Amino acid sequence: MAYKTSADSAGMRMGPEFPGHFDGRRFFNPNAPQARGWLEVLRWKLTSRREPSPRFVADVAPVIPPQRVEGSVLRVTQVNHSTLLLQHAGLNILTDPIWSERASPVRWVGPRRHRSPGISWENLPKIDAVLISHNHYDHLDLPTLRRLSLLGEMSFFVPAGVAKLLRRENIGAAHELDWGESLPFAAFTIHCVPALHFSSRSLFDRNKTLWCGYVIEAGAECVYFAGDTAFGEHFAWIRQRFGAPRLALLPIGAYEPRWFMSPVHMDPEEAVRAQEILGARTSIAIHHGTFQLADDALDEPVERLAACAPGASFLILRNGQFAEIP
Repeated sequence: MAYKTSADSAGMRMGPEFPGHFDGRRFFNPNAPQARGWLEVLRWKLTSRREPSPRFVADVAPVIPPQRVEGSVLRVTQVNHSTLLLQHAGLNILTDPIWSERASPVRWVGPRRHRSPGISWENLPKIDAVLISHNHYDHLDLPTLRRLSLLGEMSFFVPAGVAKLLRRENIGAAHELDWGESLPFAAFTIHCVPALHFSSRSLFDRNKTLWCGYVIEAGAECVYFAGDTAFGEHFAWIRQRFGAPRLALLPIGAYEPRWFMSPVHMDPEEAVRAQEILGARTSIAIHHGTFQLADDALDEPVERLAACAPGASFLILRNGQFAEIP
């Protein structure tokens, strides 16, 4: 593989080779466009205008999830943005958790939430594992991770290069994975799979750490969490390697303007194409409805998805709604 993590010697089962995605200093998207640079960010901000959205939408009815869900039932609760609570076989897994008011390194500026979380903090059940797809502030929220780490023992799965940040903050047991690497966890196996995106938390660390999706494999079935990704050939690889997912969690928001966002974010129509390629029996839309990160309006992604999604197999859950996946 192009990059080896410190966990390589810990008995981790290695997957197949991937095209090189690390040049010795920084990661990159193989065989795909790269994220736009700072001059193009300036062009976007000077030449484009964000669609208006309400400052806050008070339409969330928080749900109290069960403490555990046993057996074959897969219960998925939409918390907000890309944060979902997966409950299956007695385990509770969170994806990209954020309960903060802003997706930002500071509390007084940066994208602020337009909707409340769908699970109040005090009603969160005990968490066994946390999947973090990359280090952007709307996906790796340190205040939330610090609070989680105080709730009891849990495992954090992060892409290559990210564990250092969590360890510096004394946050949990951080397991670092590169694309194609896997780690057994309870009755599951957590697989790190490719995504097309980028990483940064400051002006000077762009692409110093990896971005990824995850496949949670349990027996003959799997759940795919895409993280943050553009449309690309990695969906076909995931289908070929793991088979059709029982459930795919696919991002649909922050896609305008397309000339700027298409290398890193899918639009709703591309998410539908991804579902078709994956052959997912059910998909759930993520990365929408809480933070307005691009020029598309807050609820435009779900409106477009509703217009193009095939039947009832692509679910749109509001914050606080849940689904039991057959």
